[in-house]
Amino acid sequence: MKIPLPGEFAWFCLKTQTKRESVAAAHLRGLEGVEVFCPMLRYRKATRRGKIWWVEALFPGYVLARFSLETEERAVMYSQGVRGIVRFGGKVPSVPDDFVDALRHEVARQGGEEVLTVGPRITEGEEVELAHGPLGGVRATVVEVLPARERVKVLLEFLGREQVIEVDLFSLLLPRKPLP
Repeated sequence: MKIPLPGEFAWFCLKTQTKRESVAAAHLRGLEGVEVFCPMLRYRKATRRGKIWWVEALFPGYVLARFSLETEERAVMYSQGVRGIVRFGGKVPSVPDDFVDALRHEVARQGGEEVLTVGPRITEGEEVELAHGPLGGVRATVVEVLPARERVKVLLEFLGREQVIEVDLFSLLLPRKPLP
């Protein structure tokens, strides 16, 4: 835990009001001497209305801001949407610059300002389970991924024979993979 020196500009983690990360970030950007990074996730979500793009904060309830704690703390603390600066006891730790730089680099690699677009990663040969419908609960093996149509061809055993069927990508349960 690195504690910044007085007057030093550093990245800090700010707690925001629930679901108001964007509001807090917008108001903080209006403050002179404050740099803000509020990464968002964009992904497809199946709803009753169909598949929609959903955007939410990468760190729900938090934003990252770079400022001098000595001179800007009061303005940041009372900015709309901000609930406070993350503290451990009486100490305000800074967020390492290399962490923020790596995150910004990943966002820039995708071409977005602060938005990371994610999607289900599925490969041929992977074992999946159908989530719903008449074949719900049946395990199958991915034969072909058709990303443009958001469909997948799977091989499954049905009535004593192996069949290849095409299903919606969002109707599959993906296996839990251990994180690297």
